[in-house]
Amino acid sequence: MSSPPASGVTDPQGASPLTAGELRHQSEVAASHLPPLLVEAQHLAGSVVLGEHGRRRAGMGDDFWQYRPVQLGDSRRMIDHRRSAKGDQQFVREREWQIAQTVHLWVDQGASMRYASDKALPRKIDRARLLGLATSILMLRGGERVGLTGGMLPPRRGNAQVMRLAEHLSQDQATDYTPPEDRAMMPHARVLFISDFLGPFDPIQHALAKAADRGVQGVLLQVLDPAEEEFPFHGRTIFHSVAGGLSHETLKAGALRQRYLDRLAERRDALDHLCRTAGWRLGQHHTGDSAQTALMWLYHAMERNNA
Repeated sequence: MSSPPASGVTDPQGASPLTAGELRHQSEVAASHLPPLLVEAQHLAGSVVLGEHGRRRAGMGDDFWQYRPVQLGDSRRMIDHRRSAKGDQQFVREREWQIAQTVHLWVDQGASMRYASDKALPRKIDRARLLGLATSILMLRGGERVGLTGGMLPPRRGNAQVMRLAEHLSQDQATDYTPPEDRAMMPHARVLFISDFLGPFDPIQHALAKAADRGVQGVLLQVLDPAEEEFPFHGRTIFHSVAGGLSHETLKAGALRQRYLDRLAERRDALDHLCRTAGWRLGQHHTGDSAQTALMWLYHAMERNNA
């Protein structure tokens, strides 16, 4: 009997073993076909340790949940005779019900999201896509059905859905601002909207009103570049939109700072009021901050909406 090779991995096409360098090359070639967004999102989602999913309810699941006393209407076959034999009262063995909820995702693909004030910072759209996909991965791991709003990608379970989401989220839009996509939201589902929410306000208000009418709860995550929060501009400055549709030149940019900050605060207050009215949650994230921290907040915010 021949002994296996001392090192290397056998090539499926022949008996010769692959060296470490050849194996690495083939692995890199295989990985190159995966969207970089998918690889990064899987890595980020893997850094989150999932605890209890927070949806234990009585039902027809497989895992034991609790014993409870027999109630009027319970059939005799529901009684757990072993537990009941320990006393004078009869008990029913209830099991866990993992409710298969539906999660809809919308990530703003507009040109305004392609802004980054520094090369060391990610673009807003890159961070938004990363957080959206990583949150979807966590939801799918928890047994949820995840899809995109608008009916472009219906909610499904499974690992294949992650690849579909990554492909759809990698597409840019030409316009500066894109309104939240509010079509095809299933009643009583949960929704995650991620954007800078600096565009027209009426479409945002319409989307949340429509969601509330359908019993849909969710989370708005506003993603901003640090410069959009601080407005660190002085002297002669030309402001222009990423898509080139808007432009404004000023000789005293510093004089605009307080007016800009007041408008930003007004928009934030309006978003907060809108979310509270609709029963949604509002989160804020700067691209200079940790993506892992934002993902943890999103995961728990989505969970609390489902409790």
